[in-house]
This record gives sequence, structure tokens and C-alpha cells, in this order.
Amino acid sequence: MITGFVSALMWLLVASLLILRRGRAERNITYAALTIAIAMTLNADAPYQALDRLAGGTNLVTLAADGALMIGVFFLGRGVLKASEHQPRSVQLALSRSALVAALVGVVVAFSFIDRGATTTTFMLDLGEQPAAAAYSIIQFAYYGLVLSAMGVLAARQLRSSTGAQRLPPASLCLGSIFGVLLSVVVITMDVAHVVGNLHLMATVAVAYEPLLLLTFVLLVLGLAGEPAARTVRARSRARKTRMLVDELNPIWAEATKARPGISQNEMISFHTDDPETLLHRQVVEIRDAMIDTRVSFDVTEENRERVERAERHLLGPGPSDTAPVAPRAATGHQQ
Repeated sequence: MITGFVSALMWLLVASLLILRRGRAERNITYAALTIAIAMTLNADAPYQALDRLAGGTNLVTLAADGALMIGVFFLGRGVLKASEHQPRSVQLALSRSALVAALVGVVVAFSFIDRGATTTTFMLDLGEQPAAAAYSIIQFAYYGLVLSAMGVLAARQLRSSTGAQRLPPASLCLGSIFGVLLSVVVITMDVAHVVGNLHLMATVAVAYEPLLLLTFVLLVLGLAGEPAARTVRARSRARKTRMLVDELNPIWAEATKARPGISQNEMISFHTDDPETLLHRQVVEIRDAMIDTRVSFDVTEENRERVERAERHLLGPGPSDTAPVAPRAATGHQQ
């Protein structure tokens, strides 16, 4: 039941990311969502039984699903790493390809020693008393705990540097990572209890498994989907403000270019006004040029000066624009 819900949740995240992150070069988060969705689908009873019968009925699909999940978690960590400005060396090592390869090799070796029997949808419950099966599970969840701990560190750093609604995605990622680490501890405890024959402890700890699994995936999904959604909202809000500032500066710009024609009046130079950020940047530069050029008579009221300064602060602030910092150029002896 819980696996099917998580699988549906991950496929919903994949669809959301394909919409919200289209056109972006960074694809680690999308790869993570897709790979984890495939892994959770393979772990659902019906697909698992059908595919494992095709694979020989010896639970080989368990290895495929768990390997896919490990790779998905790796992509997830890499996506969060690349979105972070501060990357401690320990975090980089935890999220490195070498850590993934080492974990995958350990999982494959341990799996090869398990007496797997026939297809079963309760793999660890049926076979967990075998030391090789315990090692198989422990290696996986130790890797998940390592990656999620590193992600939690990065999300906490991002949370401290965010404000307002922008704090929600990193807060969700941070909480999801914490619950994921707790989930890893619970599973490893269950594995050890099972292999040593303490079934009472295993059953007691198992009560926390499903709630932690659900909380981990729900919070991680909210954090991952929330980040591009928040970025889209910020971009739209910035675009609206840019257009408003362009409209405010239009009359001042017209007077400035009448007193001192700039590049926008030069027919020999291509100047596109389709991008509001580019247009606003050009307005501020040419107004400032006219203000400091002692060869022309151009002055602005205090109110208009404040409008120009507000536009400058907007251009220098965070946003999608790659516009360079606005600074007036010294007056030269030739028209620009």
C-alpha cells in the first residue's frame, strides 16, 4: 500500500519537474525523481512478481529495484549539491561517484551470497536472518543515511540564507533528510535484530518504518517540487516589477536621450527592447550618462532620482537576469 502511494507520488514529481524545470541544463533532480519512481514501481507487488517471474523467479528484481533507488538517491544528492554555494569537502565525498560505486559493489557482492529461494514480495522478512541479506540491506541504508545527512547539511545552509516563502523548500528538504536518516537507523536496527534472532526488538522498531518512509518521501518531494515552483514565482514577480520600473523610467529616459542621445538612438547599432531587463538596464545607463555629462543640461527631481536608484537596486538584486552591475560611464568626446 505505502509503496504504491510513494510510487504515485514520485511519478507526480517527475511530471511536475518536467514542466517546472523544462529548458534547464541541470537535470540531476529530474533524473533522481525518474529513477526513484522506477525503483518504487518495481518494488510494488504486482510489477515485482510479474517481472521477477520473467527474470527466473529468484528475486533478481529486488537487486534491480534497490540499485535503481541507490542511483536515484545519488542523483538527488548531486542535484542538491550543485544548487548549493557552500560545499564542505566531507559533503562532496558523501555525494561522490566513488561512494555510490563502493556501495553498489558491496550490495551486489552481498546479494550474490544470499540464498534467495523463489519470488517473494517480503524479501527481508523472509530472508533477513541470513547474514548476507542483513549485510545487503545495511550497506544500502548506510549509503542512504550518508547521502541524506549530506543533503540535510546543504539544506540547512540554504535555509539559513533564505527568507520568507523561499525558506519552505529547503526546510522541507532538511526535515525530509532528517526523517530519512532516522529511517536508515530503524532499518539497520531491524536488520541487526533479525540476524541475531531478536524478533521482539525487530517488531518493536518496525512500527516506525512506514511512518518514517512516508514522511521522508512526502517532505523530499515537497522540497524538490517547491524549489522550481518558488523560482518560477520569483521570476514572474521580478518580471512584473521590471516592467513597472520600465514604465516609470520611460518619461525620464525620453528626456535624458533628448539631451544626450545614447546607443538606443543610434540606428547603426542593433538594440532590442523585447527583454524588459535589457531595456531597464539601458534606460538606467543612459539616464546616468546624461546626469553626469557636463556638456549637456539635464537634471532630475529628487523623486525621479529615487526611481532611478530603485531600478538600479532591482537590477543588482537576485534574479534571472545576467545583467552586469549598473554604473555610469564617464562622458567621452563622442556619441555612443
